[in-house]
Amino acid sequence: MFHYTVETDKSVDDAIAALEQALAEEKFGLLWRFSIQDKLNEKGIEFDQKYEILEVCNPVEAKKVLSENDLAGYFLPCKIAVYELEGGTKIGLPRPTALIGMVQNESFESLRGIAQDVEKRLIACIDNSK
Repeated sequence: MFHYTVETDKSVDDAIAALEQALAEEKFGLLWRFSIQDKLNEKGIEFDQKYEILEVCNPVEAKKVLSENDLAGYFLPCKIAVYELEGGTKIGLPRPTALIGMVQNESFESLRGIAQDVEKRLIACIDNSK
């Protein structure tokens, strides 16, 4: 499956706070938090759904990936979505293994191993924050 998504009873802000703590424990930094709701409303487009995109990165893992293949940088930083849907909050990410599968060359096996490790760690962060 392309993505990994879970549901939580926490608010979007509480889920993000818990996620930030879990990410820090895995040495992932929050580079950017983007509110789609705020940006659309700022542009005069009414959008009532709270929808946040987090861009996260572990610099050691990013260097490994970029050292293997420059095109892998197209998938960096990793994205995690946190949003309201039907009375609950969803937390999810595109699976790094699905994304890295698009890079088919001699470095694929090495990249796949890195992607599997990053994916496992990010899923653990999501599961620990729900």
